[in-house]
Amino acid sequence: MRSTAQGIVWIGVFLGVCVAPLAFALMGVTRPGQGFWTDFSVALGFVGLALMGIEFALVARVRAIAEPFGTDAVIQFHREIGYVGLAFVLTHMALSGPGVVAAFSLTELPWRARFAVLSVLTLLILMVTSVWRRRLRLSYETWQVLHAIMATVAVMAALVHVLLVNYYIDSLWKQVLWAIMSAAFVGLLLWIRVLRPLRLWRRPWAVEQVIPERGRTTVLVLRPRGHDGLRFQPGQFAWITVGRSPFSVTSHPFSFSSSAETGGTVAFAIKALGDFTSSVSAVQPGTTVYVDGPHGVFSIDQYEGAGFCLIAGGVGIVPALSMLRTLADRGDVRPVVLFSAHRDCDSIPFREEVDELAGRLNLRVVQVLEQPPPGWTGESGYINADTLRRHLLSVNRRFQFFICGPNSMLDAMEAAIPQLGVPVDRIHTERFAWV
Repeated sequence: MRSTAQGIVWIGVFLGVCVAPLAFALMGVTRPGQGFWTDFSVALGFVGLALMGIEFALVARVRAIAEPFGTDAVIQFHREIGYVGLAFVLTHMALSGPGVVAAFSLTELPWRARFAVLSVLTLLILMVTSVWRRRLRLSYETWQVLHAIMATVAVMAALVHVLLVNYYIDSLWKQVLWAIMSAAFVGLLLWIRVLRPLRLWRRPWAVEQVIPERGRTTVLVLRPRGHDGLRFQPGQFAWITVGRSPFSVTSHPFSFSSSAETGGTVAFAIKALGDFTSSVSAVQPGTTVYVDGPHGVFSIDQYEGAGFCLIAGGVGIVPALSMLRTLADRGDVRPVVLFSAHRDCDSIPFREEVDELAGRLNLRVVQVLEQPPPGWTGESGYINADTLRRHLLSVNRRFQFFICGPNSMLDAMEAAIPQLGVPVDRIHTERFAWV
């Protein structure tokens, strides 16, 4: 179970990191001629810098940070404080000098200001390429490399700017504070780019099987090479690097499709959606893979329930399949209702296996097709509150609900399920479209 106390601690750490540098920097005597707006702009700058550092920690894949809130919430928070941090930094820049336009006349600026401009420029590039990645036609791999470089340059340039300004860190105790914060950032960067990849390098996996599946889906079955593998909970995911060094910037998140009770091998079911995923079917057995995981709290093992309702759209069937396989291997008799939404019959992966699992579990399968064939007697169109009511009857309030699929479906389900009287704390989501 997610720890409420742990979540409260992390919220306190977040507030402390934001407020501490601001309080320490503004303590002391204000210089003659330095008014309120200068001090105010400095305050915004320090908070913006603190938020930039926090963003690194949010995406560092530290389980202790993500588990109290869930990966979806952490990624969304990372996105939102990015906007807030940029707004603080731009306002700081506008109030601190001759104006934003004049500030970009680099040849006329002192070095402390040049580093400030460099930090702002990289932040703007980072924001634009993240928000409009698809419109700019940037592949996920290109974006990931660009994002990592721009984020590192932005924070490093901002730290150099603070050091060169000097006045706000002119005392020993302030210098100690900023030394600690700078060391924390460098340590985090060292963990992300050196220590974690080194740990993965020591625990390689090999592709044992490449299995084609319906719906443009490919299953990679991996076997640990020289170690005892890993344990995961059904519904969790991992970041994998296929055929590359673990020190490379690019890696990809995929849900486990195998049962959590299967020892040795693990499996990932990957749908061809573009970029890397379109090349998975060409991966050869024996290819080296590095697995960073498990991650996430989207799992039936995290919550107590009298039964489960699994709502999957498209490739969202993968974590649901892991849950079903695990329940079957455990001999769990609790009722499960699976709503599986797809475009048509030919795009339903693992259909035969799900039907077979229905004979081993207390499982009802509801297939929902957007384009049903002639004579189709099942559900058609999109899953909505009425669809859920027809198949859940009166048991729904006692179930735990797990939803995975396109953002549009998740948004619709988050609005529809509470209409059935289901408490919000029983509704759990996993979003694949993080960028």
